[in-house]
Amino acid sequence: MQWFFDNVLMKYSDKLGAYIRFRRENAEISLNKFAIEVEMESSTLSRNENNISDINIDNIAKIAKFYNQSVSEFLKDFEDYVKANS
Repeated sequence: MQWFFDNVLMKYSDKLGAYIRFRRENAEISLNKFAIEVEMESSTLSRNENNISDINIDNIAKIAKFYNQSVSEFLKDFEDYVKANS
């Protein structure tokens, strides 16, 4: 799992924040409400979505759980999103 996480993020780390925002906006959830739902600070989530700071695996797990996905499923969907939008 860690290998997959590292491999995907090495290739696409600059796009992860945009993907998180894309998923959140598709779910029609405000940043503040989403941050509460995934138990993150809204400022941290905002920095992650804007690629100002890197997201850690624990926060990815929280976001994946919100979408009823494992981290692997979330990252696989992210990788597919990047490939489809490149």
